[in-house]
Amino acid sequence: MTKWTPRHEAPEPLEGNVVATITGGTVLWFVLFLVQLPFYGWFDDHGHLWWVWTCLAGAGLGLIGIWYVRGRDAAIRRHAAAREATGSAVPPGSTGPSGSEGEPG
Repeated sequence: MTKWTPRHEAPEPLEGNVVATITGGTVLWFVLFLVQLPFYGWFDDHGHLWWVWTCLAGAGLGLIGIWYVRGRDAAIRRHAAAREATGSAVPPGSTGPSGSEGEPG
């Protein structure tokens, strides 16, 4: 089993403008759906109708993703504001100043 043991620590996750990335992907899926609609008959005749519905599903799931990452971004901002307001450093992985995850048991 030691063959599969990592030899170094994993790097920190990259943070970027996640909301814009998910929004861009959602728009792309919806545009692909709209572009394929005029060719609906061709897709149906050749057994590729699932391509059209995959694009619509991608756009729908993207809307859920936008809702999720906006909430995540808001929670990160609230946590940072609460940490600044209390003036204390909250350990990583904790739920905030009033949370119990970062407190010793």
